[in-house]
Amino acid sequence: MVRRGQAGAMGTSVFLCLFIILLTRGSPAGCAEDGGSASHSTAGTAEKPVLLNDIADAKAFISSAEVAVVGFFQEPEGPEASQFRLAAGRIPEVPFGLSTSPAVLSHYSVTANTVTLFRRVDNDRRDLDMNNKDVDAEKMTRFIRMNELRLVTEYNPVTAIGVMQSSLQLHLLLITDKMSPKHPEQMHRYRTAAELFKGKIFFILVDSNLKSNERIVSFFKLEKSQLPALAIFHAPDEEQDVLTLDEVSVERVQDFCNRFLQRMQKKEDEPEEKALSEEL
Repeated sequence: MVRRGQAGAMGTSVFLCLFIILLTRGSPAGCAEDGGSASHSTAGTAEKPVLLNDIADAKAFISSAEVAVVGFFQEPEGPEASQFRLAAGRIPEVPFGLSTSPAVLSHYSVTANTVTLFRRVDNDRRDLDMNNKDVDAEKMTRFIRMNELRLVTEYNPVTAIGVMQSSLQLHLLLITDKMSPKHPEQMHRYRTAAELFKGKIFFILVDSNLKSNERIVSFFKLEKSQLPALAIFHAPDEEQDVLTLDEVSVERVQDFCNRFLQRMQKKEDEPEEKALSEEL
């Protein structure tokens, strides 16, 4: 089943609505160190980040992961670097690098102590100025959790902030039950499809089991009995489609995305064709 329409009647963008829904059901600050990982078990440990001695090292390190964090520091043993190491110990699943090389700092246009998060999903970066005396390991951890978007990002009160700031304006939601025995295979196929649209569409997972996500399910006029389902929307004009699925397959996800992209392209072409015909 496919439903087409716009959500303008909500009085605000779909994207903002979803964000507000999450914030009203959970506090980002309260789960800044959660993010679905096992980071609590290593909180407070001081793991040493990878030392990046030159530009080649930095490029290889950043390109080797979906999300990479680099601390650019003037002094390797300063208080800012010490807090950075503490943050690295709290998020073991994210690779941390550290560089004090003037050439590396210049290459990445860094002039002061800075923590930078690089992500492949939208080829974007986020900078955190470390010269602010209030920045510590806890605030660094929250900054990373808010911005560590991946090819498939699970939607929660923390990642919602990063999603809002993503440069990708087309978003695909897989709304499904993570407790389903089919979930691991579904996610494998969904992730495979995400690779095909890297840099074009932001793939998001919404767990229908969570009470905080019930409003998202109802927002797209879906019932739990209709899940799993795909919901795609274009943030600037709030155009959206919904597709219910018997099973998640790479082909169905790919076809659904391609049809929506074609529809968006047709909308963009229509004003140009109209303007051209009027000129003639």
